[in-house]
Amino acid sequence: MWNDAPPLQLTRDHRETLDSWVAASSTPQNIVSRCLVILMAADGLSNTSIAKELVVSRPTVILWRKRFVEGGPEALTRVAPGRGRKKSIKTKTIKALVEKTLHSHPRNATHWSTRTMAKEMGVSHSTVHRIWDIHGLQPHRVRSFKLSRDPKFVEKLTDVVGLYMDPPDKAIVLCVDEKSQIQALDRTQPGLPMKKGRCGTMTHDYKRHGTTTLFAALDVLTGHVVGQCLPRHRHQEFLRFLRKLDRSFPEDLDLHLIVDNYGTHSRPEVKDWLKAHPRFKLHFTPTSASWVNLVERWFRDLTTKRLRRGAFCSVQYLVQAINQYIRLNNADPKPFMWTATTESILAKLKRCKAIYDPDH
Repeated sequence: MWNDAPPLQLTRDHRETLDSWVAASSTPQNIVSRCLVILMAADGLSNTSIAKELVVSRPTVILWRKRFVEGGPEALTRVAPGRGRKKSIKTKTIKALVEKTLHSHPRNATHWSTRTMAKEMGVSHSTVHRIWDIHGLQPHRVRSFKLSRDPKFVEKLTDVVGLYMDPPDKAIVLCVDEKSQIQALDRTQPGLPMKKGRCGTMTHDYKRHGTTTLFAALDVLTGHVVGQCLPRHRHQEFLRFLRKLDRSFPEDLDLHLIVDNYGTHSRPEVKDWLKAHPRFKLHFTPTSASWVNLVERWFRDLTTKRLRRGAFCSVQYLVQAINQYIRLNNADPKPFMWTATTESILAKLKRCKAIYDPDH
């Protein structure tokens, strides 16, 4: 008969570490088993009892007790040299594959696919996929960007963000823009409704029945939207919308309008009207920076929730759908909260310029 081994002495930190490894769902089962050996040994169980409880051999229990005494919890995670499957792809080949992915492309394509790269390197396409995944490479994807070259970028950005973060007293901040050329599209055939196990269907082709332009003003504080659909996108229509805004808000409040640099906003007729109505104050976003205008975020919701899947047999039905969406939005408005400071935006812009701007 074997003599009972003395209980293992565990420090508080070691016990907490082993307990956390055992409790974690991501810990491999072989490491969990080793941790349980040590914890049970610390509780005074004999090697034989531990082996029976964990369905392992007694020499295995002795081995991990010994390694824990010599190396602590880290010793339980080490893999003995020579264990595991030998590498079938040489490191040199992996490096060459990654370099070719980053700095070249096929003769007949703009980017590599797993199969074209596999043929080029003489490996399987699953090997290419695995290597790309490990190195975070996705040649099939591309992200678009646009850096503003407005010489007054900082000045305009500071002005607009200042309105969001610290709006003036006794005034309303409105994000104003036009969503032009909204098409009244009707499907050539009726689709099938969604059912269990099958998504709804719609034809890929459509009939055009004309367009409309939506002029919209988003109240930054409340999320309330004032909208007006007009047939064209000129300064005359913009002036009509300004008059609508003038009637929609109390006369004793100033109106700060955040607008883009579209030509209609700077026409002489518009400037003359603004001089005659001094409570209107325009704040221009930087060029190529439409993301600064919060109404663009509301336009995205309108498109995804109401327009993209809609079928409209005429412009009149399209306008009715847009007006209904605005009414429902205003019945339960949810404002968009601007959180980015000017400093954080400029810091991000500096990082982007270092990557994308060849003249920086």
